Amino acid sequence: MPSVRRVSHEFLERQGLTTVFGNPGSNELPFLAGLPEGFRYVLGLHEGAVVGMADGYAQATGRPALVNLHAASGSGNAMGALTNAVASRTPLVVVAGQQVRPAVGPEANLASVDAPALMKPLVGWAAEPACAEDVPRALAQAVFEARLQRRPTYLSVPYDDWAAEAGDNSLAVLDRQVRRAAVPDAEQSRWLAERVSAARRPALVLGGDIDSAGLFDDAVRLAERLGGPVWAAPSQFRLPFPNRHPLFRGVLPAGIAPISQAFEGHDLVLVLGAPVFRYHEYLPGRYLPQGTRLVQVTEDASAAARAPMGEALVASPGAVIDLLLKTLDAPAEPAGAYTPVPEPVTAEGPGLHPEQVFAALRDELPEDTAYVVESTSTNAAWWRQMDLRRPGSYYFPAAGGLGFGLPGAVGVAMGQPGRPVVGVVGDGSANYGITALWTAAQHRVPLTVVLLRNGTYGALRWFGGLLGVPDAPGLDIPGLDFTRIAEGYGVRARHAGGVEELRAALAEPADGPRLIQVDTALTTPS
Repeated sequence: MPSVRRVSHEFLERQGLTTVFGNPGSNELPFLAGLPEGFRYVLGLHEGAVVGMADGYAQATGRPALVNLHAASGSGNAMGALTNAVASRTPLVVVAGQQVRPAVGPEANLASVDAPALMKPLVGWAAEPACAEDVPRALAQAVFEARLQRRPTYLSVPYDDWAAEAGDNSLAVLDRQVRRAAVPDAEQSRWLAERVSAARRPALVLGGDIDSAGLFDDAVRLAERLGGPVWAAPSQFRLPFPNRHPLFRGVLPAGIAPISQAFEGHDLVLVLGAPVFRYHEYLPGRYLPQGTRLVQVTEDASAAARAPMGEALVASPGAVIDLLLKTLDAPAEPAGAYTPVPEPVTAEGPGLHPEQVFAALRDELPEDTAYVVESTSTNAAWWRQMDLRRPGSYYFPAAGGLGFGLPGAVGVAMGQPGRPVVGVVGDGSANYGITALWTAAQHRVPLTVVLLRNGTYGALRWFGGLLGVPDAPGLDIPGLDFTRIAEGYGVRARHAGGVEELRAALAEPADGPRLIQVDTALTTPS
């Protein structure tokens, strides 16, 4: 009779979940015993970094990633990073260890008395099997729920379950597959085509799901067929459209009033692959201008249900793009040339302006470079200087929680080893996921980290001005030398003191992880 562990390992192998991101504790060791040949264990030194790496890896590969955490303590450490994975709809399968079953009720040390409740409502599904024989089925549900919902799931397993006999019926999970199709029916297709075709001045809003689903180039074709302006949805975590395309108007501001102002004069706003909308700053006003209608197409039923306005169709954005490309007439004239990049602003003082740093990245690195960005105070400078025309070129912490940048960059580089990957992080955010450098060094991940050091939490200083709090304490972080920190973790590092030195450093081939520290002037996100 096979053990629960053996059946579970075989199921994971058949599902392609053979890379395990984790930081083990005693409760997890029985699950990790006897991992089959072909499995890879990626150790992170903190659970936040573990989840960030898995998040980047799953986004880069387009497949679920397996995470192994330690009981309540490790799960709690990971929850901040999980908020980003939830907001980016990353399918993570989190398996956590639990005390042996007889020890849970008496609340023995390392017992998580109500483990599923700890992670709810953050994850899309959470459970602890009622008996050992149900572990393989519950694990299968965790994998399928993550795929179907495109959201992290959580399974707590008492560690004595892994050695238990699985039972003959458990083998039924090995050949299971769960697939999803979300194509509009004939009536829905006709309704949507009529809405879009009748619009005199349509506008298009694209979400990160467009890039996640591999629809980047299809979205360009649709936009050029519509001929109207294109925005990226606010609080963007992936770039769904070339940022210098003549139809692109940038990322929508994350406030009610400015979004409404952006849509003035448009009779239809078509939103594909995004919530409506993920506001941030509270800037009240009308949701939409008078006479503007909104149609949202998303696979996320929850996002469709909670939207405060407009009509929604829960369907595959890819299927809808195909439908509209067949329905709409070809444009009368081409879209035009891409917007040229302006000269970078130079800084007054010893540090470089972030625009100078980003211009160097744009000029010196290959066009297909993937950037994982967590330098929040330099957002405006980033979009002024970058020219991103390839799918999968941009990753950002989806929920705004710091700590994704460095681990996410490691995960993206592991998931796409043939593509150049650069982590662009600030000195404030770097500390939240700094331990990911050790993992990068251990696995010889070909990754370049460009660290912008301005000695402060720049985005918070900007928010202090917005909120009328100019004197908040705890915003300065002087005295950090990330070259020495990186070298301590085994990562080659250098400080670039000027533009030419930075460009020369970037031009050098990266045969493993490296960090380039650059001192920069303080800027604001917008």
